Amino acid sequence: MRLLKSRFVWGLALLLMALATAINWSSEAAAPSKGLDVSNMDTSVPACQDFYRYANGGWMKKNVIPAAYPSWGTANIVDEKNRDTLRAILEAAAKNTSAPKGSNTQKIGQFYASCMNEQKIEAEGIKPLQPELDLIDKMRDTKDLQAEIAHLHGYGIGALFRFGADQDFKDSTKVIGSAGQGGLGLPDRDYYLKDDEKSKTLRNQYVAHVAKMFELMGDDAQKAQAEAQTVLGIETALARASMTRVERRKPENVYHKMTLAELKALTPNFSWEDYFKRRGLTQAGDINIGQPDFFKEVDRQLTSVPLADWKTYLRWHLINSAASALSSKFVDEDFNFKGRTLTGTQENLPRWKRCVSSVDRALGEALGQEYVKVAFTPESKARMAELVGNLISALREDIGTLSWMSAETRKQAVQKLSAFARKIGYPDKWRDYSALNIDRGSFLTNRFRAINFEARRELSKIGKPVDRTEWGMSPPTVNAYYNPSMNEIVFPAGILQPPFFNAEADDAINYGAIGAVIGHEMTHGFDDQGAKFDAEGNLKNWWVEADLKNFQGRAQCIINQFSSFVVDEKDNLREKGELVAGESIADLGGLTIAYAAFQKSLESKPRPPMIDGFTPEQRFFLGYAQVWATNSRPEFERLLVNIDPHPLPRFRVNGPLSNMPVFQQAFQCKKGDPMVREERCQIW
Repeated sequence: MRLLKSRFVWGLALLLMALATAINWSSEAAAPSKGLDVSNMDTSVPACQDFYRYANGGWMKKNVIPAAYPSWGTANIVDEKNRDTLRAILEAAAKNTSAPKGSNTQKIGQFYASCMNEQKIEAEGIKPLQPELDLIDKMRDTKDLQAEIAHLHGYGIGALFRFGADQDFKDSTKVIGSAGQGGLGLPDRDYYLKDDEKSKTLRNQYVAHVAKMFELMGDDAQKAQAEAQTVLGIETALARASMTRVERRKPENVYHKMTLAELKALTPNFSWEDYFKRRGLTQAGDINIGQPDFFKEVDRQLTSVPLADWKTYLRWHLINSAASALSSKFVDEDFNFKGRTLTGTQENLPRWKRCVSSVDRALGEALGQEYVKVAFTPESKARMAELVGNLISALREDIGTLSWMSAETRKQAVQKLSAFARKIGYPDKWRDYSALNIDRGSFLTNRFRAINFEARRELSKIGKPVDRTEWGMSPPTVNAYYNPSMNEIVFPAGILQPPFFNAEADDAINYGAIGAVIGHEMTHGFDDQGAKFDAEGNLKNWWVEADLKNFQGRAQCIINQFSSFVVDEKDNLREKGELVAGESIADLGGLTIAYAAFQKSLESKPRPPMIDGFTPEQRFFLGYAQVWATNSRPEFERLLVNIDPHPLPRFRVNGPLSNMPVFQQAFQCKKGDPMVREERCQIW
């Protein structure tokens, strides 16, 4: 997802989709096609003590994390299977020299071929980047600096800040320009500001990495070290002015619509007129500034930081963005920090896997059109639509029974639920890539062209009505999301595969797996953020005040619970309850609604028999838990806890289930068992 578009688009996100090129789960030792694999359980651990270990302990013992992965889990068998399918499509397209010029087949085939041409990439070295480096070197004053920032933004390089198109939070029918904080090389502002030993060590490693990159570009060691310190200094100042991730979770905190005159007053040293002109925006209109205080700091730095330092900063952000598409020495150093240091991964993915991901990012819907032809049948789409309908009916019934919600709020909640747009599998209208030129030349050039094409496409929306047919994820993506501004739930074909969606499994397994995903996305519409948007997708309070306070109190219960979950006892590293609140509310709500829908599906039918010694209710919860079986490196868990709004997998299982009496009844848990909470959180 694009940065500005993803501020309030929430997905299931199998751990951290932003690191999708590094996170892939095995197709080996996977669950059988019919659903539950009892050999993956560890029944020596009582279900009522640690259900995550009970359901997944056997799998965790059998599966060692491969060297090329920071995390390894059963559910991403889908991702591996999908990637194999995409590889076959791309290799066939690359060999198809008769594909019509400008066709999707020609574009995806030649993009993939350029990525796979290691010999050419090695021979070129840094040459494809040299024209961009020359532009930075030619800067002579602040005006040139601002022009170069606009130019780099057109190629997805977020120097200083980010700018894109977004729905107006308070008028969801319109698209406006939106500017937000950025300009950092580390994953989050806190990495620059924390004083604990691990944070200091990581900053030193970052400086060493930046210096090494400057050396690879031709600078001597002493100069490179000084340049790295310059980068750290500029980025630290930006970090101090940046909002925390928790602060940015409140939509009202990041909505400050301004006229051009107000923009000038906010940042007198920055010419927004010139910026818009260089980005091709002839009628920019009002602009949302996500973090005004951050832009005040940017404005101050524009005149206080020497031009030579800005050249250093921009050179770093250029190489940081391009390194993975250059020759091996740049790829290896890029992976050394982003892979080994940040996530604990020991080796990079095979080139073909990285190239498949690159095509998906660049031409997702062109590739997706071919993917759905072989991986997603009309029958699957129809069955998924039925499941979604069943879950919506279950949530509608649940809302009608909530004792803490008044009739007036209930009416608005049902209205919002009824207005949900449902997108399943793939778009009804495919994206047009005819204006994008792709050839078998430089891989980096192709990548920059694709990024620039998408940037221009996004900015062209500003000032126009919202296109509600658009998708925010490509069809092969193993994910799902809810978008509050669109008030839509979206399930790409990529996730509608076993073990999430298994046509051969019994209903208990499917309701526990894909049913919980559906319920998760639906209840995002009513989590601590989604509840602030109305049925039309506008940021508007539709709650009776007493109901809102009641809801917020129930949400605080979730926050307190997850803040108590210990990730690393040695460092007392804990989940950040306020950061993971939305996903945790959605997990609990999704499971609650999926279970209710499953129970309703059993009405007027003979009771299903036990399978593998488990009741239908037990299989529902096992189906949910086994989706999350995961082994993760400690470095990767530390990264996730700092930046990911999703809790770690073990907490995504034990957290919500420990709040559910129906789970405790299914496994005959008793008061005092760890999976039975004295103070239970309940929303739905």
